[in-house]
Amino acid sequence: MTRSSEPSGPGNTVTAAPSAPGFRQACAYWLRLGFVSFGGPAGQISIMHQDLVERRRWISEHRFLHALNYTMLLPGPEAQQLATYIGWLMHGTVGGLVAGVLFVLPSLLIMMALAWIYVVHHDLPVVSGIFYGVKPAVIAIVLAAAHRIGSRSLTTNFARLIAILAFLALLLGHTPFPLIIAGAAVAGFIVARLRPGWLTVAAGHQSANRNYGPALIDDNTPVPPHGRFSWRQVIFFAAAGLLIWGAMLSLLLWQSGWQGTFTQMGWFFTKAALLTFGGAYAVLPYVYQGAVQQFQWLNATQMIDGLALGEATPGPLIMIVAFVGFIGGWNATPFAPDMPVLAAIAGACTATFFTFLPSFIFIFVGAPAVEATRHELRISAPLAAITAAVVGVVLNLAVFFAGHVLWPQGFSGPVEVPALVLGLLATVALFRFR
Repeated sequence: MTRSSEPSGPGNTVTAAPSAPGFRQACAYWLRLGFVSFGGPAGQISIMHQDLVERRRWISEHRFLHALNYTMLLPGPEAQQLATYIGWLMHGTVGGLVAGVLFVLPSLLIMMALAWIYVVHHDLPVVSGIFYGVKPAVIAIVLAAAHRIGSRSLTTNFARLIAILAFLALLLGHTPFPLIIAGAAVAGFIVARLRPGWLTVAAGHQSANRNYGPALIDDNTPVPPHGRFSWRQVIFFAAAGLLIWGAMLSLLLWQSGWQGTFTQMGWFFTKAALLTFGGAYAVLPYVYQGAVQQFQWLNATQMIDGLALGEATPGPLIMIVAFVGFIGGWNATPFAPDMPVLAAIAGACTATFFTFLPSFIFIFVGAPAVEATRHELRISAPLAAITAAVVGVVLNLAVFFAGHVLWPQGFSGPVEVPALVLGLLATVALFRFR
């Protein structure tokens, strides 16, 4: 069969699947993605869809959305987990590790560099100027992501109703994200049992290849050998993950004792990783309470500045934990008083390691079962309902950003005109000129 590597799109007619990317080519892509993945999870998922589904056609839309639905159920950064999942599907365990690590590594390096500048040169006006210009563009990126996800998943009246209810539940009811996801899953399960026709299109994503042509990992492409479910594999990866976690925490315990800064960081960020349902903003109150009030690794002003850095840098928004670890290590200087930079780097790496380790375990343990059930309506229908709810969640996130960026003094205060102009220009650039 002749393979085609021509980029596809809505205007192209493609009849052949693309050539399979080599491992090096895939690594280069994941590294590039780590440097350009702005906009939080919504923007990052949008970038991956445009690259992997629309242009490169490495994976079909049905397989992409099925993986996305699974990551939305997990605690932790869903965009990083999605990259890990696709990397695993393409090149096995090593591919998943590389994809997940490279998705985070550029963000970690950039965050540590900016955190150092913040500590040493925090009064430079150019830093605040950069942050000011990036925030309005983030609003446009999130809106574009909501449009992309919605145009693919809101194909039935039931799916549209789920999206509207999810948006209102967050905006007006301040409903916890896990409850919204659970409610959508239950609604999808019930409708699949009683009225399966209501979710046929949304659950099966039947229009997956209508616009983009056949994909390398297409709807009916068999699961690769490494992706076949087995209890032996589940037990192996679960045990290996717990062993790695226990070994690293034991090393910190031996080095500094249970009350040591790094040991407490490892334990604290493990708990935070297991509570991050709904993205970084859902877990920020917990991180604030622990890092600022309980352990006093940094103060409230530094925490807010760290959030601004997280919004202005590529990678998951939860990378604010690297900033917290950096400042905490800098202030604690557990190695020696004259080596704050080394302690800060160790703190950032500790926080990042314990925050993201559970995500790898979840993917390697659960992905084979998810692949094995993608054609079962009783599984795919609830997941499709979750995707519909995510559209409402993303729209709510756009409203949240707009409120804080365009009305920094509250809705009763004046609108920030320069930010509004930048946001409108970014929106036109994305929607009109793509």
